[in-house]
Amino acid sequence: MRAYPFLAATAVLALATQVAAQTKYPAVLEGHAILPAMTLVPPPADAPQELQISGRYAGPSGQRVDAPETVPAMSALSDKAAPRPTGVSFPLKGQPVQGLSGIKNLKDGTFLTLSDNGFGSKANSPDAMLTFHVVKPDWKSGAVERVSTVFLSDPDRKVPFRIVNENTPKRYLTGGDFDIESIQPVGDTLWFGDEFGPFLIKTDRAGKVLQVFETKVDGKVVRSPDHPVVAMPAVPGAVKFEVRRSKGFEGMAASADGKFLYPLLEGPLLTASGEPEAKDGKRFLRILEFDTAKGEYTGKSFKYTLEAPNNSIGDFNLIDATSGLIIERDDTEGDSAQACLEGAPKPDCFNVPAKFKRIYKIDMAQADADGFVKKVGYIDLMDIDDPQKLARQGGKDGKLTFPFFTIENVDLVDADRIIVGNDNNLPFSSGRALGKVDDNELILLKVTDLLQAK
Repeated sequence: MRAYPFLAATAVLALATQVAAQTKYPAVLEGHAILPAMTLVPPPADAPQELQISGRYAGPSGQRVDAPETVPAMSALSDKAAPRPTGVSFPLKGQPVQGLSGIKNLKDGTFLTLSDNGFGSKANSPDAMLTFHVVKPDWKSGAVERVSTVFLSDPDRKVPFRIVNENTPKRYLTGGDFDIESIQPVGDTLWFGDEFGPFLIKTDRAGKVLQVFETKVDGKVVRSPDHPVVAMPAVPGAVKFEVRRSKGFEGMAASADGKFLYPLLEGPLLTASGEPEAKDGKRFLRILEFDTAKGEYTGKSFKYTLEAPNNSIGDFNLIDATSGLIIERDDTEGDSAQACLEGAPKPDCFNVPAKFKRIYKIDMAQADADGFVKKVGYIDLMDIDDPQKLARQGGKDGKLTFPFFTIENVDLVDADRIIVGNDNNLPFSSGRALGKVDDNELILLKVTDLLQAK
């Protein structure tokens, strides 16, 4: 029985929701494991030869560079920040395992996760293969074991548009085809949320595409400028789309029985006037409902209010039948202790250090009449208690900060703990240390009060 129909709103509930949204709960570090940034894997033996190298098109010029490790990567994720070297050079020999984007607890000490589309855009990622992994963090040693890696493919030609490896036998998928950002296992299948369409992609456990689904909101198809049918006009003029670039499906939860998926857009939908969806001056995101057996959207959606207009979400997983965890973050990186002084941006300090990195508990059962979910409370990833000094990097004075640009992994471990991880945007993010590319870090947090909050 489904336990979260829309409930009638009252002024008291609306007020309580706003107050609860500001409730901060403690987070205590109980484990810290690191997957090194330069964790690369070879492509399958039957993959096209050009996939032995990745990142040929990811340099600042966008032009192809074939010689490995000849173009230095720079970090500049904000127009207010100065470009900073990350210590890595393009192209890469092999396929990167990260950045990790989306995680699911397999309840045997291992976690299902995925690498996102590659190097940040459709144009620069045609040689970045789409992959998912099973990883096993060892909280005692701090290592992360890569148990397995699977490469997505479309040999049965289920993708309804031309792909990069169109005329190859296995038709391996790349970041020039999809930008997968979330993953959910359902029975013998896997479901991926994509940002380019945005699409939902259904595969078997071997990564073979079974079906691709368009996105519908209120019964209408919505698309981003990276959707294959969206084309530039012959003369200057407006191009119609409803989802901003890189604001498609970022997080996606699933009901415990796998009957329903809840893909969550990273940014607000655009209205007919081109403005982001908002209510009372606050922008909101759509959580859609998808019936996996019928292979269609139910027509219902929930709404998640952002705390700041330019915030984004990083991941979404349910923790029981009606409530879940959502990462909400700003577009900044770096420890404020290494912030630049007033003045022009410089490469030897953080011009726009990390500020807003939170995980909210939401309750869909307490959604109001307009579908706005209740924000029960949050933990602050810039204020993690570390009394046992377990932090392997970034810890200081009994605290750990998680000052990454993109934090895109959260799931329940047990009744008291959650796992959280960053997407290191290899090789562009450098939020932990100046001049050094970020690793993929997984942290085990005790957050009993947040999980029990109502």
